[in-house]
Amino acid sequence: MSEKKSLSPSLEGAETLREREAYDNKDVFGHEEEHDIRYKTLSWELVAVLMIAEIVSNGMLSLPSSLAVVGLVPGIVVIVFLGVFGLFTAWILIQFKLRHPEVHNMGDAGLILFGPVGREVLSFGTIVFAVFATGGQLLAGQIALGSLSNGKLCLMLYTGIFAIPTLVCSLPRTLDSLSWLSVPSVISIIVAGIVGMIGAGINFPVANFSVAMKTDFVTAFISVTNPVFAYAGHFMFFILISEMKHPEHAMRAAWVLQTFATVFYVVFAVVLYIYVGPTVASPAFTSLPDKWQKAAYGIAIPNFLIAGSLYSHTAAKLLFVRFFRKSRHLYTNTVLGWAVWITLVFLMNAAAFVLAVGVPIFNYLIGIAASLFASWYTYGIAGAFWLYDAWVYKGGMLALKTRWPMTGLSVATLAAGAFICVAGMYVSIKQIVDAYASRQVTAPFSC
Repeated sequence: MSEKKSLSPSLEGAETLREREAYDNKDVFGHEEEHDIRYKTLSWELVAVLMIAEIVSNGMLSLPSSLAVVGLVPGIVVIVFLGVFGLFTAWILIQFKLRHPEVHNMGDAGLILFGPVGREVLSFGTIVFAVFATGGQLLAGQIALGSLSNGKLCLMLYTGIFAIPTLVCSLPRTLDSLSWLSVPSVISIIVAGIVGMIGAGINFPVANFSVAMKTDFVTAFISVTNPVFAYAGHFMFFILISEMKHPEHAMRAAWVLQTFATVFYVVFAVVLYIYVGPTVASPAFTSLPDKWQKAAYGIAIPNFLIAGSLYSHTAAKLLFVRFFRKSRHLYTNTVLGWAVWITLVFLMNAAAFVLAVGVPIFNYLIGIAASLFASWYTYGIAGAFWLYDAWVYKGGMLALKTRWPMTGLSVATLAAGAFICVAGMYVSIKQIVDAYASRQVTAPFSC
């Protein structure tokens, strides 16, 4: 594939065997005809399912409470804007991947943009955020199991119980195996959301909701970060695309993801807020009457489980590919390869479990991790990808000037990522300070 043809290369339509061979020569998994383990097996439909399974999850349960803070109209505007923004940055990430087949994860992209230091920083950020996201799903599972059993066990035990199947589901070496588990995961979160909306509609009258509300910056931005983090899944896109049969179809999956997520988020948040009102809790299912709460949480459990598995799988996969890139252990059933893979998966899940039950302020640390890394992976860094390719492949400063609309959007994207990062860090740290001041922080490893 020629690297000088255009800023937005495509393998679709006019793809030739020579172009495909050139792509596979650079791709991390190479030519797989003789491999024992074949990674590049995903269709774009299954990638869409994987994307939905890891993004549309427990994060949506905080959206109704966001509307309760800023009001109906501003909340809807923020959710829709961030969905469209996420589609734009997904397009840039996909184009960058097509131009740079050797990019398997954000660390590889960091190497291209910023050298060895960039590789280590973006790799570290991916692993940290994936582990924290796994821990977040373990806590969601803890809440669900606690609700179903009326809290008869110690919360730490619920987390441990949920961590075991999460670990097991993380073990397949290829995402293709996890993609089929993601189908019931997506169905479960859709049905759970519908059950939650029906429960709210049946058991609550239309509440005294507000079209718009005035509030201070910290409170308002906390509510804004909920939809920001609800879309935080772009850090996995390079890894997902690397295991596609036809990576040129990745944008189809992104369209399905962002369209579904945006519509579903808006409908769910609006219905729960309108019926439950300003007292709607986060997570929103907790606001429902007992039997409806149990039904919603029970149905959502497969989604929490598979989303956690996908996150821990991602952290392990980044390190595994880093260790064995261009080695037979990557694609052959060797004892060393499997031993390292199982060890990495165990360590990622173990780290998530220890953080979830051993760090009293873990929920706030998730916000810090998301502010530090997800703000860039989902939004900000996409601007740097476009600017880099325009500069290198289209003629430096002249290319940026002649393509000024995209240049402006890319700079604005970088600025947006920086703002979300700094403001998110500020409000997360303030929440920690307030939690300690009000003595809401429990002891480590407590029930």
